[in-house]
Amino acid sequence: MRPAYADYVKCRQCDAPDTRVIDSRNSENGASIRRRRSCAACGARFTTFERVEEVPLEVRKRSGDREPFVAGKVRGGIELAVKGRPVTSEQVTRMVTSVEDAVRASSTPLETSSIGELVLTGLKVLDPVSAMRFASVYKHFEELSDFERAASELSGP
Repeated sequence: MRPAYADYVKCRQCDAPDTRVIDSRNSENGASIRRRRSCAACGARFTTFERVEEVPLEVRKRSGDREPFVAGKVRGGIELAVKGRPVTSEQVTRMVTSVEDAVRASSTPLETSSIGELVLTGLKVLDPVSAMRFASVYKHFEELSDFERAASELSGP
């Protein structure tokens, strides 16, 4: 006897619950599984796809509000910081992917300040001048001493 919930795939032709998989293979470069099915009742054949359900990524703002993670915002901030510097678009893409991976790996929405620190850390390794540019906006520099303190942090261990 079948459980009350639908743990099976119904036939597209006759709605019969008894279908069987006759062929399975990877599809979309391994992002999904394509299954050919056959209906025991009417003999119809059809295709289904199994995909991982993507969980929307969220970040927590300073105000406590949650927002969807937008990789474009991270990319935009990095691109402004590296403008005119010897940093390739591939390096920027790797940084954005790294930040997105960190957000995805977090069990709870990551704080935007943590995301900013991830970007700043990546830029310190990639190009210290770009890191200084990013820090001046991210940390809201208002005085020359803010720049001096950041410069000493960048040149330190």
